[in-house]
Amino acid sequence: MADEPRQGEENPTATRWEGAKLALSMVLVQLIIVGMMLLSELALNAGMNPFVLVVYRNLVAAAAVTPFALIYERETWKKVNLAVWGWIFVNAAFGDVMAVGLYFYGLRVTNAAYSAIFMNLIPIATFIIAIMIRTEKLALRKWTGNMKVLGSLLCVGGMMVVSLFKGKLLHLWPTNLLGYSHAQAPASNAGSHQEVVVGTLLLCGSSLSYALYYIVQAKVVEVFPSKYWMTMLTSLMGSLQAFVVGICFSHDMAQWRLKWDLQLLTVVYSGVFNTGLAFVLLSWVISRSGPIYPPMFNSVSLIITMIIDSILIGTNIYLGSVVGTILIVVGLYAFLWGKGKELKLDRRRAEAGEA
Repeated sequence: MADEPRQGEENPTATRWEGAKLALSMVLVQLIIVGMMLLSELALNAGMNPFVLVVYRNLVAAAAVTPFALIYERETWKKVNLAVWGWIFVNAAFGDVMAVGLYFYGLRVTNAAYSAIFMNLIPIATFIIAIMIRTEKLALRKWTGNMKVLGSLLCVGGMMVVSLFKGKLLHLWPTNLLGYSHAQAPASNAGSHQEVVVGTLLLCGSSLSYALYYIVQAKVVEVFPSKYWMTMLTSLMGSLQAFVVGICFSHDMAQWRLKWDLQLLTVVYSGVFNTGLAFVLLSWVISRSGPIYPPMFNSVSLIITMIIDSILIGTNIYLGSVVGTILIVVGLYAFLWGKGKELKLDRRRAEAGEA
């Protein structure tokens, strides 16, 4: 048949389908993250301790994923050894205690829209670290490499515009439909400059930790290719680590008691969807595309969070936010184009070598 690929050639339909599944998986992850951001903002502003949220959501995630591990990867448990435990410990430290913990503390003194901006530092930091440790190549003499660099620079430029330039206040739609009493976020209050500085430093630290998490996650997938067991074990390890750190920060046991309110909803949502489902999807995407691909979709959550945060909670949207978001989206597509071309070339070389 004319549509059938020859031996040694890739199937165009299969390639497009896999590319679509990778992209759709990451969009779903970003939608889950948006829900987590908004719920967490409300719960943290209501007085919830950030590490209490990390501990309980990880326990919920482990409970949600365990049945799938027992059903689909029963024999994989035998491959867990000391080296795997070591990588899982490091993975949990970067991905849960440092990245999520710092993010929640930064979110508590800013807002969801402002903190979402810093998620776009992650792909840039991941890209630079990956180049430094030689897990990612930088081919400046090729169009693919130039597009990746251009996309990264546009994302950084867009983030700086959003962070530093406000411009005109835009009235695009009805805002604060929930009647939220803290609609004017700290990031926009002149009297809370110190909190904004602290929050910005915490969010920058979270972005760097997330970048290291993606690098370590790629190694964990290599030594222990198990989506469900790895998610469950990392969640348990992260919960234990966060509990130790949380006890050091807060000795009030009343903060560790959950009630039937927004805090419990946030814990269950974050555990099942954000830590559970999203972790499984991320593991699969990283195993197919490497550690650089997933964080480039963080700009999707920036756009959605900015819109929903404005409509429901009343966070102001300025002209600078719109201009910066456009730059970030253009940078995202430029980077993905270059990365996609590189993946296709690498796949062809691999198939040619096997033939």
